[in-house]
Amino acid sequence: MSRSRGRLGALVAATLLAAATTIASVSASPAGAQEGEGAGGAEPLPMIFVHGFMGSGQQFESQALRFASNGYPDELIEMFEHDSLAYPGSQAQVWERLDGLIADLQATHGVDQVFLLGHSQGTGLSQGYINSTPERAASIAKYVNLDGAPAAAPPGGVETLAVWGEGAATRQIVGAENVQFADQSHTEVVNSTETFGAIYEFLTGEEPGFHEIVREPADEIEVSGRAIFFPQNTGATNGQLEIYEVDGTTGERLDDEPEATYTPNAEGTWGPFQADGDAYYEFALRRDGRTHHIFVQRFVRSSRWVRLLTSEPGGLADSFWGFSDDHVNLAITRNKEWWGDQGDNGDSLSVNGTSILTPAISPRGNRTIAIFVHDAELDRQTNLDAPVTPTGLPFLTGADLFIPADMPPSGTVAVEAEPRLGDGPETVCIPNYASTNDRISIQFNSYHHLLDESGEPAEGHAAPDCGAAPPTPPGPPDTPTPPPAVPVPAAPDFTG
Repeated sequence: MSRSRGRLGALVAATLLAAATTIASVSASPAGAQEGEGAGGAEPLPMIFVHGFMGSGQQFESQALRFASNGYPDELIEMFEHDSLAYPGSQAQVWERLDGLIADLQATHGVDQVFLLGHSQGTGLSQGYINSTPERAASIAKYVNLDGAPAAAPPGGVETLAVWGEGAATRQIVGAENVQFADQSHTEVVNSTETFGAIYEFLTGEEPGFHEIVREPADEIEVSGRAIFFPQNTGATNGQLEIYEVDGTTGERLDDEPEATYTPNAEGTWGPFQADGDAYYEFALRRDGRTHHIFVQRFVRSSRWVRLLTSEPGGLADSFWGFSDDHVNLAITRNKEWWGDQGDNGDSLSVNGTSILTPAISPRGNRTIAIFVHDAELDRQTNLDAPVTPTGLPFLTGADLFIPADMPPSGTVAVEAEPRLGDGPETVCIPNYASTNDRISIQFNSYHHLLDESGEPAEGHAAPDCGAAPPTPPGPPDTPTPPPAVPVPAAPDFTG
């Protein structure tokens, strides 16, 4: 495991350097691209989102739901995912796959062009793709550049919108429509209501009827997506996915039998699953004798873009923490940065009443998307004075918090977030599975305000009162399996 961690650190640094080089090289733009349809009154075109470094299609799901809330056909919204660690070395293969997706959408929907949207590293990929040949440029009706590579001209002469988050106001794509939301972080700006309004009007020529996500009737919700290995975005195969309805106050399963069972294919696809918008669910990925329990907030409308992020036993995530019968390993993610040092203008996040979002663990400048909560020293002690592994890797941090565990679970872990610019607290309650063979993830949504079908404010995300926390066991800890003792690589200058 230590060797794989070391290889990851080296690969991260090399990849980011290569990505920066790629971005610097995409400013030359051949002319001659045709302007596509998509203005007000025109038939909607397919759109493709390309994620950034260590990202996935999950980072555009909130905007896809907003488009669907405004009547945009969901079958026209696609996520293009690839192994960002391997890019740009994989450029030829990635561009060939993008060729294939565009050709499939053109044939399926009878169109000549598509919309292309890129974020961060995905903007370098997208600009390079458009600039590579006149034929590729001609296949793109409009391009959206989300907080990524600047350029001396719109790529390929394609009509371009560039959206920028916090940082220098001088960044731009010359000749494009440039807008900046200076109070929004690097991933937050992809998901924000303000960015959605700008994208929607740019692509359609009209303002959206709804800027927030519209709730669907609870009995009309259908979800599907991919189970994928983080961060390679390859399908999580050779396992089984079970979906359980759970008690919202404890996370305990309401039935021993799952609501649905899927065997993900080579792409990791699963579904569709008929969900209840008033119910709570656990997605259990079983592989090689271990289970990854993934808990999500209640579904508010149908989605084709649900992503279940996992890693191989002995893979990347397992290099971040140790294992024992005594403690819980918990990853908490949200595609909107967790700000722990901004006071009333930031976020709060607590586990069983203990605040873990401290200025040291998750400062704004860290751009934290995922927090790995674990007993770092395997000593049944909590120390939140400084971050622990995987701190130093882009978008990740760790909190040394001892959460007592048992197998089978004997208590409830209450995880409560109070998001900035939110609609009140949001809570997820989960069982205290021991980390020996069980890993837990909670995926919080990046959006907080919801509408009903008339456009009036609707009930936000749930904040149930969780059941009793497990007692702290007395005595010395059992003999644990420690994490590998490897140095944490320094954070690179560029985290696109």
